[in-house]
Amino acid sequence: MDIGLLLAIAHHLAVFTLVGIIAAEFAMLRPGIAGSRLNQLAKIDGAYGAVAGLVIVVGFLRVFFGGTDASYYLTNFAFWGKMAAFLVVGLLSIQPTLSLLRWRKRLASEPDFAPPASEIAASRRFVHGEVAVLVLIPIFAAAMARGYGIA
Repeated sequence: MDIGLLLAIAHHLAVFTLVGIIAAEFAMLRPGIAGSRLNQLAKIDGAYGAVAGLVIVVGFLRVFFGGTDASYYLTNFAFWGKMAAFLVVGLLSIQPTLSLLRWRKRLASEPDFAPPASEIAASRRFVHGEVAVLVLIPIFAAAMARGYGIA
């Protein structure tokens, strides 16, 4: 069995899942969210973190065990562009996650709690930033797949 193919498939499925999750978060994080929808959004955000971890693990396995020599990736500026973009997306996701944790805790003690519109707007700006930077990842991937980025 071709381990490189299996790792590529797993990596692509994980990345597409990550994009779907961030799209759901992007759509749900709106003024007026409260109650069960807020809890649902927090669970979606948790899944986002778990799938991001899966992308990292499968990506690591793909670099070192996927059939292409690791030096192809490690010396490729397009690969490092992808890694930098993924890191920025991860850093941008911290603020919305912390807000969701804080809101969920408050919801547990105040069943009628709804986050203030200003806090939702602040978190939405970070999610918008995540989406904007996320767009760079397939650009770098396409460049890398076509041999660009080799030092």
